[in-house]
Amino acid sequence: MTYTKTRARYGAVAVAAAPVVMAVAFVAHPFIARMPDAEAIAAAVDANRALWVAVHLLTVIGIALTALAFAAIRARLRDAGEDRYSAWALPWVLAGSVLYGVLPGLEFTPLAVARIGGDVAAAQDSLTPVFIAVLVASAASFAIGATGFAKAVTASGILSRPLSVVVATALIVLAVSRFVPIGVVQSYVQAAAGLVALWPLARDPAMS
Repeated sequence: MTYTKTRARYGAVAVAAAPVVMAVAFVAHPFIARMPDAEAIAAAVDANRALWVAVHLLTVIGIALTALAFAAIRARLRDAGEDRYSAWALPWVLAGSVLYGVLPGLEFTPLAVARIGGDVAAAQDSLTPVFIAVLVASAASFAIGATGFAKAVTASGILSRPLSVVVATALIVLAVSRFVPIGVVQSYVQAAAGLVALWPLARDPAMS
């Protein structure tokens, strides 16, 4: 019993913290109107290299917390008897999170080029095909998993019906936002959707 309660509390912390960390990382990231934009990225790196490092490290932490959060939500749904959707959805979310975590790593390349006085925009241009491929793969995997979790939340009854609909809708918006290469969507819509999707689950009494 003690182990179960401890697991639930740590899970609730991850579910609550993950969208906050991601929101801070997204909002603090230098604004890029359309992505990928090699010239804008080069300018952002040159403008504040310390910020560039900080936001991408924070993003990696946020992605790791997000993976833990969904694992905790899966445990809560399983305890509530929901095994139809969340069981197959979790691996897709985890795979999408692992791939998504590659992207901040790629963004350290322009920083390294800037430090040696190279052509940052050209370096970013060379990364673009890989960046887009990884982004699409991660977004597709996460979208499949998020759809499963949306179905699981509405079917499980762990939240009230209206709140379940809100959470499920926010999960879909979160998934779709990863596909849209527009700065406002990538940063602000994705940040808001994450908060709306996960915070009600973190406040579930069974997770605290």
